[in-house]
Amino acid sequence: MFYWVVKAILWPFLHLIFRPWAEGVENVPVEGPVILAGNHLSFADHFFGALPLPRKVITLGKSDYFTGSGLKGLASKAFFSGVGTVPIDRSGGKASEAALRTGKRILSEGHVLAIYPEGTRTHDGRLYKGKTGVARLALESRVPVVPWVMVNTFEMMPPGRPLPRLGIRPGVKFGKPLDFSRYYGMEEDHLVLRAVTDEIMYALMELSGQEYVDKYAATAKAEAARAAKDAARAAKEAAKGAARAAKGAAKDAVRATKDARNIRKAGEAKHD
Repeated sequence: MFYWVVKAILWPFLHLIFRPWAEGVENVPVEGPVILAGNHLSFADHFFGALPLPRKVITLGKSDYFTGSGLKGLASKAFFSGVGTVPIDRSGGKASEAALRTGKRILSEGHVLAIYPEGTRTHDGRLYKGKTGVARLALESRVPVVPWVMVNTFEMMPPGRPLPRLGIRPGVKFGKPLDFSRYYGMEEDHLVLRAVTDEIMYALMELSGQEYVDKYAATAKAEAARAAKDAARAAKEAAKGAARAAKGAAKDAVRATKDARNIRKAGEAKHD
């Protein structure tokens, strides 16, 4: 009930301010379980991704969103509950299995389950390699997968920006359902899981027009962070070097001035 209250409040407001658009809504089944597999460009995806659909969309989100304290923690919990997010532990290992069980339960109840196969938001607007959990869910639950992509939300609200930019229209596209029934019963085969996941990611690339990178987003983020840290360290060292060079040059200039003064004085004394 709370989901529909939040949606009834958000939709008119967001439509008036941002004028979002949608394509392919008819590709999402009006009933029965289905997986929406999407790219993840921005925090703004939580606002605009599911709004065009007449069905409740449930997403799996990190438990941190629900464990904060104080007014901020309460607001975070209320918001994510309101947009249909179910908390899961994303630390890996047994936690990943628990997340899969949660996803299977949601699908067994006939709901729409939204998944971001990249596992995290892109840091540079590109599409990254998908994790195979989406394939396992699709095969074990035997449900169709609808490619679901956000458009312009990265430009609207890139990482680190607390508020969305005005003047950028966010969009959402829903592709044709993908049928993986030919792989049913093969969900323990890692090669099959990778093939299914790659097919989903290819559909997302085609639908979104994003550049694809055959690397996990978390790895790329870590590499970018390390590169930024190394660049900052190099810049700091360069600045220190430049400061030392400038200080040395200043000392040399002072010394040269003193030497010139001494030579001039010596010349004047000799002349006298």
